[in-house]
Parts: sequence; structure tokens; C-alpha cells
Amino acid sequence: MDQVAIVGVGTTEYTRHSTDRSSSSFILEACANAIKDSGLSRDDIDGICASGSMSAYKVQSALGIPEITWWDNVSVPTSFLLIQAMNAILSGSATAVLVCHGVYRNPSLSRSAASDPFRVRTVELAPRGSNNPESVFGPVGYAAWTSQYFHQFPYTSRKDLGLIAVNNRSNAALNDHAVMRDAITLDDYMAARMVREPLCILDMDIPIDGADAFVVTSAKRAADLPNRPVLIHAATAGQTKHPEEESTISIFDTGQNVVMKSLWEKSDLKLSDMDIFFPYDGFSTIALNWFENVGYCARGEAGDFIRSNWNDQRQRIEIDGRILVNTHGGSLSEGGTQGSGHLREAAVQLRGEAGERQAPGIKTALLVPGGFFFNASGLVFRVE
Repeated sequence: MDQVAIVGVGTTEYTRHSTDRSSSSFILEACANAIKDSGLSRDDIDGICASGSMSAYKVQSALGIPEITWWDNVSVPTSFLLIQAMNAILSGSATAVLVCHGVYRNPSLSRSAASDPFRVRTVELAPRGSNNPESVFGPVGYAAWTSQYFHQFPYTSRKDLGLIAVNNRSNAALNDHAVMRDAITLDDYMAARMVREPLCILDMDIPIDGADAFVVTSAKRAADLPNRPVLIHAATAGQTKHPEEESTISIFDTGQNVVMKSLWEKSDLKLSDMDIFFPYDGFSTIALNWFENVGYCARGEAGDFIRSNWNDQRQRIEIDGRILVNTHGGSLSEGGTQGSGHLREAAVQLRGEAGERQAPGIKTALLVPGGFFFNASGLVFRVE
């Protein structure tokens, strides 16, 4: 609790049209930017936590980091990487950890990526079986569970998901980093192309090329570095005994529920102390359920809660008139980063460096990256 801090933040452009850069080039650019931002040098980094798109040893080699005493390659969301880095600092395995994650458009998800022969060939050479037609992984599973939610709570509807999409797009309009900035209305949402009932194209995150990176160290060391330290006050992950879409017992018995029980037990702060909220939105239905599971409202009441906290003039959610939600535009509008964008925006907001979209006077942030099943997590960040 408050013993580890984010001291460096680095990112790259987010783009939907790049055909002349590799995934590694994005990741290494973000890493270099994060190290520079931290006030530390390359030689100070003695730990690396990377995602599957570029392993830790390749990051070390490419950046020329002389020696490390700890490393790990962790699956997404990016919060899992940050938690591993935090634990490495706390255990003494490392003193300054570089955390990095990049995303790169799959040809099956992007028209411009599909026209890139190098990306197409990479997919052709990949192991088979990742698109098993019997699987309900991803949008298939989330569509099914969303239908079940609407069935159980018939007073909810797609319009509740639509307000989440509109909120994120309204916030993205203030974010130069976002790939989708044109305003949308609820009518636009309802008219959008259906992908898998009841989820339309605006319910799903935006494939992009890009990367984010962070430097993490002890709070004591952070006090002597140039940036305002963003303290990790509490952090946890959560999973049930059936952490798969087709095996989940109930939408009310998922990793989200495990996360929130654990997070509030670990935290000296509570929900009423939070100044800004970052629910994960790889699918809009994930965010809808996070509102309920973090404790803002009861089961089945997320739609009513959002409508009662809706600023019609600004077309966005303002909880109690002050708590903003996904100020960067989230995965639905800034770009689908598997949580790294949410972590970056929280750190930037708490440092007071978000520019036109800055939330005033904030000192705490609640982040809940990940979905229902095998990838739920929760974090509380704070600044002094």
C-alpha cells in the first residue's frame, strides 16, 4: 500500500493506418519515452515486464540495458504487468522496473492491415486453432452474456450500452491521442452496424497500432525524481473456478466480483473517496457491469445509474456531477490497448498533465481493467 509508484510514462502515436512500422518499433519508442520521462537512465533499469508481443529479453537487448535482476512476460490486460512489477519492487527482486505493452492490428480486424502482405503472412505462419469455431471466446461470449443480462433485467436495453459509447466518444474529442474523435449520438449508436446481436460495431474496441510503457520504483526513491509520484495504493486480480465464457456459472459470479471484494479489503480508501473512474471497455457491456460490481449501484441498475448521472449538454457521464469516466475515450474511442491506455490516462490525470481534458482537483483514481472471466483486475492510484 503506497510503497510503489509510477514515475515514468511513455507512449507512441495510436494509428489505424500504419503499414511501415513493426510492433517492436512502437514498443521500443514507448519504452524510451517512459525512461526519459522518469528522470532515470537506461542503466538504472534492473527489471522488465513485457507482454507477449515483445519479450523482456528482446526489450533489454534492443534498448541496450546493461543488466537486469528480474524479468517476466505476462499476459494482458496491462494491469497484470504493472502488478507483477509492483511485486518485484516490494520483494526486492528489482529496484526500477520497465513495464511495456504494444498492440498491433490483426489483418482479420482491419482493412488496412489486411492489405499489408507482411502482416498477412505472419498470421498464415501462426499456430492454427486460435479461431476454433466451437469456441465462444471474445465477442461471441460477450454477446451471449449481454443477451442474458437483458433477459434477466428487461428494463435495460442497448441504449444503456449506447450511453457508454457516446460518453467515451465525447471524451475522446478532447484527446489528440484518440483515433476516433468525431462526435456520435445515441441515434448514431442505435443505427450502427450490428456485429453479433446485441453488440454493434460501436460496442467493440478499435484495433490500432501503438504502445505504452511505464517505469515503476519505490515510493521512497520516487520522491527524489522529477515527476509527481503516482502511488499504487491497492492492486489485485480476480478469477473464479470457471473463468471461461462457456463455463461461467453466472454473470454475477465472475472475476469482477472477486476483484472488488479483494480490492476494497486491501485499500484504506473506499468508493466514495474516488475522484475519477476507469472501467474497462473492450466491450461496452464490460463497462456496464463494472459500474455495478464496483458498488456504484445494485445489480441490473447500471443503466438507470448512468442516465441519472448523465450530463446531456456535454454528452458524458459525470458521477455526482464531478467524477468523470474514461476521460481518454477508452478502448471504444481512443483505441483498444488492452488496458494500457487506461493506466496511462490515470497516471497523466493524477499528475495534472491531461490538458484540455484534465479533471480538476483529483487525487485518487479507480481502475478496473479486464473483463468478466480470466482477466479481471482492480487498482487504486493516488497522489499526495
